[in-house]
Amino acid sequence: MKKIQMVDLKGQYENIKDVIKPSFDEIIENTAFINGPKVHEFQKNLEDYLGVKHVIPCANGTDALQIAMMGLGLEQGDEVITADFTFAATVEVIALLKLTPVLVDVDPITFNIDVDAVEKAITPKTKAIVPVHLFGLAANMDEIMELAHKHNLYVIEDNAQGIGADYTHNDGSKTKTGVIGHVSSTSFFPSKNLGCYGDGGAIFTNDDDLAHTIRGIVNHGMYKRYHHDVVGVNSRLDSLQAAVLDAKLPHLDNYNDSRRNAARKYTEAFKNHPKIITPSGKSDCQGICDACDCHVFHQYTLNLKDVNRDALVAHLNENGIPCGVYYPIPLHKQKAYVDERYNEDDFKVTNQLVKSVISLPMHTELDDEQIDFITKTVIDFIDAN
Repeated sequence: MKKIQMVDLKGQYENIKDVIKPSFDEIIENTAFINGPKVHEFQKNLEDYLGVKHVIPCANGTDALQIAMMGLGLEQGDEVITADFTFAATVEVIALLKLTPVLVDVDPITFNIDVDAVEKAITPKTKAIVPVHLFGLAANMDEIMELAHKHNLYVIEDNAQGIGADYTHNDGSKTKTGVIGHVSSTSFFPSKNLGCYGDGGAIFTNDDDLAHTIRGIVNHGMYKRYHHDVVGVNSRLDSLQAAVLDAKLPHLDNYNDSRRNAARKYTEAFKNHPKIITPSGKSDCQGICDACDCHVFHQYTLNLKDVNRDALVAHLNENGIPCGVYYPIPLHKQKAYVDERYNEDDFKVTNQLVKSVISLPMHTELDDEQIDFITKTVIDFIDAN
């Protein structure tokens, strides 16, 4: 059996190196390392894939989220609502911009932001909602957009884990995640479903004026060289990373299908186990349907019942199986984001999930032998304890 990895980027590279190597050679020969032709080519191809008017590449996913908020002109003290159960970057940029983070609980099945909790948290100071498509599952965007329209709020999608997922609207139409809200951010960190070989990110929007503002922000506030029209930052995707992403983009749907197939095999192995809750699509789904397109399984995350999760983590590592705990501490309990406004009773789901979730290896190169070994090791440990 091949060595099990959390993400097998080397194995993935073997299938695309004949495209990447010539692109690297071309970039090195023409020395167009920043904002070169390959960046613009990738930008156009990603716009076509997503069905969005504007993709603005940048240096990383955290910058993308911060720049999206800067582009909206949010002001110090404005409240921004987001999920308590997610990576810190989502709340980090809110605080960096001197905005006021407002954390709310998540849905116990999807792990995505609880829309009812969002509505309860809205005040006259609220200016934006940041739903996260956590672990690759599309958040409940119809209800979020309806709530935003009702209260005149911006919606900033954090699509760092969800690129390629489809959201099915109430009318049956489909839209890619990341192009539903007013603006969206994504990360191209190497382990993402669409990842480069360093850092990278992008902002998406269908708003022409907002796109113009953001294009200036990512480049020191310049639209014309040495003319700084807005306060900006230095956040640009380099050409080598764009070449990697452009080589991977035609394979993204297949990558996501491979992840779904691996997820189905995991789920089948764990089926009906009384102490294991497997991930599914939307909250009204049972399992992972054959037509599943709402979940791209950036992570395959179990929710354990009456299991010593940390002991299981140790056992898996001892058996050569990497795993992850995303996330072990709620954001509202992180030292940087503690706030006396928060009430523990408002975070019942998150407070439970941080004790009970575990993410198993998930990538495009997983094979049946590896999945069989992983699932057997998990089940044997739980049944023995």
